Amino acid sequence: MPSVHHLVAFAVTALIVIVVPGPSVLFIVGRALAVGRREAMLTMVGNTLGAAFLLVAVALGLGTLIAASAVALTVVKLAGAAYLIYLGIHAFRTRKSLATALTGGVRPANTRRVLRQGFLVGVTNAKTAVFFAAVLPQFIDPAAGHATLQILLLGLVFILIALISDSVWAVAAGSARDWFARSPRRLELVGGTGGLMMIGLGASIAVSGSKD
Repeated sequence: MPSVHHLVAFAVTALIVIVVPGPSVLFIVGRALAVGRREAMLTMVGNTLGAAFLLVAVALGLGTLIAASAVALTVVKLAGAAYLIYLGIHAFRTRKSLATALTGGVRPANTRRVLRQGFLVGVTNAKTAVFFAAVLPQFIDPAAGHATLQILLLGLVFILIALISDSVWAVAAGSARDWFARSPRRLELVGGTGGLMMIGLGASIAVSGSKD
């Protein structure tokens, strides 16, 4: 177990990193605008599972590889960027179907599919991977021993904070979409904006440094 000092210091650091919108937050917001609150929340759950997978990978030693290898980090970053661009293009192309969906003409997307999409975005989030691999280990208390268990515990704190923060973003964005949905043209605009947001996010990640 890490000391209380290490735990509090990590929680504050994690909160600062999480509240600043990154790939996961912007993806969830874009999803809420393009599709709605339900799928944004499901995306958030899938994204959280992806973050949990990254945490376990770091605890097992993969984090060291990502932190030390520019090639590994680039692969993770580009994979996530490409997937975001793909989903953004799909959302933009299907923006006119949103009004029909609200009236019941289109069935909601398969829950498993939405969760899978969120998971893939979360597990390829280079920002989270680098944080777990390079920042989290700095808060391990050597005197406490059991480094792997400390990594898992601190990572769980990060994931819980992120889950609360992402929930707020998803609900807020979903509420804004409900207001725009009163007009079919507004809804089409929102759907296109959400798609373009995801495309722009993917492109920015592809050309940015490891900080993203």
